[in-house]
Amino acid sequence: MTIRDSVVQVGVLGAGAWAQFAHLPGYARDPRCKVVAIADPVRERAEAFAKEFDIPHVYDSHDALIAHHGIDAIDVCTPSATHFDLSWASLQAGKHVLCEKPVAYDYQDTRRAAALAAEKGLKTKLGFTFRYSPGMRYMKSLIDEGFIGEPFIFNGYEQNSQWLDPQNPLRQVDHTADQSVIQVSSLEGYGAPIMDIGHLCMGSRFAQVVGTMKNFIPERMVRATGTMMRMNIDDGDIFIGEFANGAIGSIQTSFVTVGNYPGIEARVYGSKGALICRMVEENGVAETLKAASADSVEFKELEIPQRFYPTGGSPRESWRSLFYANLTHSFISEIRGDVPGNEGNFEDGAHVQELINAVERSHRERRWVSIPLERDGSA
Repeated sequence: MTIRDSVVQVGVLGAGAWAQFAHLPGYARDPRCKVVAIADPVRERAEAFAKEFDIPHVYDSHDALIAHHGIDAIDVCTPSATHFDLSWASLQAGKHVLCEKPVAYDYQDTRRAAALAAEKGLKTKLGFTFRYSPGMRYMKSLIDEGFIGEPFIFNGYEQNSQWLDPQNPLRQVDHTADQSVIQVSSLEGYGAPIMDIGHLCMGSRFAQVVGTMKNFIPERMVRATGTMMRMNIDDGDIFIGEFANGAIGSIQTSFVTVGNYPGIEARVYGSKGALICRMVEENGVAETLKAASADSVEFKELEIPQRFYPTGGSPRESWRSLFYANLTHSFISEIRGDVPGNEGNFEDGAHVQELINAVERSHRERRWVSIPLERDGSA
């Protein structure tokens, strides 16, 4: 029996808030899959989620879950520093893998994982949640249909005021890092999704970039220590660049800019028209999409067709479950062979991580940097 003829068996690594509000509800919405196991070092958390989502097997060891017989796909929803090792082990065990971003901090490691998946004939997917929003799906469909014509310019933003208050504890930061040197933070944590959308919308990847990072709020509460500390992290950044197809673009990210979560906006301008997708929960609505054309230059809001929504979805659903339901549906469809291809995979993730690494290098060396990066560290 092929997977197409059966229910995809999923194991989830990590029992945190994102698993609770996005990953697990996404799988629960799709009758073609079943979460059969969950693991977390704090077993009580995994047990609580198992009860809430009717998951039969609970582990306090990630390795034990990966070795669980009969699991087809592993969902890595753990702290960032663990992603690569858990994804690699899952691929070696012959499992399809969905991993939260980043797979690894170095794009070359992500590319190695992509190569392993390809060698074994396995599907991979990154947690690029926002490429799967109904508005973004519709926007990409319009671009593919030729609405904007030749793509000229992309402007991307991911920014909100989540950590404008220094008392809001920072998570997933290395509090032992050298504070005399600015450390990548927003550029990677917030930049990855909008970078992925830039590549998606423009049908091309950045070929050279120049950018800068800034630390606006130096003293912060750190979750790992429970104390206020000097944290020289990039909490705001911006870069411009040229795409390989000749288009140009800019991307700005920050988690200290006033605005609502998640704060993503993608603007695409072309020879015939322009589109603006704003994925920001405002006034109870998860997202909006506006369009203008050369002969009708005032932007007008478009109604997003129901076909781009997951089952039971609506604009007034939380963006967390709404967008992620499309992501998990895509992953299950690809595993089963219900649709061709494998979008938003580890190879796409490697290109995004290479872009992050290039912008960081540009900031540190104060120069334009070309992509692909050379392995010896020069560009």
